Amino acid sequence: MMKKASPDSVHKILTRNAVNAIDRASLERKLTSGKKLRIKLGCDPTRPDLHLGHAVVLRRLRALQDLGHTVVFIIGDFTARIGDPSGRANAKKSLTAKEAARNSKTYFDQVAKFLDVKKAEIRKNSQWLSKLSAEEIIRLAGQFTAARILERDDFAKRLKAGTEVWLHELLYPIFQGYDSVAVKADIEIGGTDQLFNFLAARHLMEKLGMPPQDIITFEILPGLDGKEKMSKSLDNYIGVTESQDSMFGKAMSLPDSSILLYFKLTTDRNDAEIQAIKKRLKSGENPRDIKLDLAQDIVSLYHGAVAGEKSRAEFIKVFSKKELPSAILQKELRPGSYEIVALLMALGMAPSKSEARRLVEQGAVEIIPKQGLAEKIRDSKQIVSVTAKMVVRVGKTRFMRIK
Repeated sequence: MMKKASPDSVHKILTRNAVNAIDRASLERKLTSGKKLRIKLGCDPTRPDLHLGHAVVLRRLRALQDLGHTVVFIIGDFTARIGDPSGRANAKKSLTAKEAARNSKTYFDQVAKFLDVKKAEIRKNSQWLSKLSAEEIIRLAGQFTAARILERDDFAKRLKAGTEVWLHELLYPIFQGYDSVAVKADIEIGGTDQLFNFLAARHLMEKLGMPPQDIITFEILPGLDGKEKMSKSLDNYIGVTESQDSMFGKAMSLPDSSILLYFKLTTDRNDAEIQAIKKRLKSGENPRDIKLDLAQDIVSLYHGAVAGEKSRAEFIKVFSKKELPSAILQKELRPGSYEIVALLMALGMAPSKSEARRLVEQGAVEIIPKQGLAEKIRDSKQIVSVTAKMVVRVGKTRFMRIK
């Protein structure tokens, strides 16, 4: 059922974490008209899992769906074979059709965490892009000048730095723009890094005699390092299907400088609560305590409030009180003497001998006997006496108990 949005609710949609609203007057008219709109969001399946960066926009998309609009989620299984150049200092690795198909398999269930999939359209852009003839591709490319495509910041910076820009990359905004033509999008939403692609879609729609889509872009969520954007290809992300403890631990690893932005972009805290958190940070309160609240909020959104409370208690137990986790993986191993590198390999805690040696030399390996004090191992040739119930710890979060 279509709900006519109030000016206040439209204002929130266009301002809450939003950066660009193009054309704002048109957006306000459309969203308050009571007309059912087609609102598009696309995502290339470069990895099999969605992350909190995607969730920033998916949560806004759900708000629009709740108003009665038709949301169209496009899985870019064809465009992933090109590689989105947005925000890239070099060419992105292209996927094969098989890789894109494999990564796409889990997307429906993940999108269902955010959208009412019974009312949404979930499409793959290979449905129309793979059917384009050479003549049609030439016609689409003919709607753009080379100067217009090359003016995007990503390409301009690479050319200035003497880094290659490959011909297939120039086609990316054209193909992504054609997605909007194919699904007849009224509005497209996404991160600010997608603005060039969205504007290319507007341009293409006008050239083909269609009403141009309007655009809303939202702030980009930084990754776990607080610098680069959260990205599957950079492996600096929190996946929406990760376990509650993994989510909690990753959130706690964020730099303090990211705390406020994460509250704004990844939680349901309102403006007044965000301001209160800002005051806590400025007051000199230990950022760790504020980060505990953030991590609990994130886990609660994806696993429920009880899980959020349990993960908080478990984190405090393991990392503050230095106790062992409540649940530890176990592996059967014959008692005896093992060189530490061989032990890590036998337990599957290192993928190679060289990696095992590196972990030991970095002081990341600890032996915790059933009774007695933990021992940090720093010599990769050290012999360890393996007994039942002893625990091997690698890094801060990986534990294995000997059966």
